[in-house]
Amino acid sequence: MSESREPGSEQSDAARRERSAKLFDVRTVIGGLFVVYGLLVGSAGLFPTEEGLAKSQGVNINLWTGLSMLVLGGLFLLWVRLRPLETPTQGDEGD
Repeated sequence: MSESREPGSEQSDAARRERSAKLFDVRTVIGGLFVVYGLLVGSAGLFPTEEGLAKSQGVNINLWTGLSMLVLGGLFLLWVRLRPLETPTQGDEGD
């Protein structure tokens, strides 16, 4: 019982696999989370309290941590952009 396929269906299957691989790239998820958390922590650092500064010996740790998280998240997203995932073709599976 073989399943009949349309002539262009293999190409559309490959395109669908490639889109889903890019969609579920873990670098995108990690980069996005770092950007979101960096914005949250960094915004908390924009309005420091005297008590918070005293705990961190005068360093606005929330601001610096938020900025660092934004940079790290941006690097992850840049990495995804510059080196996208390559989906294996059917010929690569036997290697």
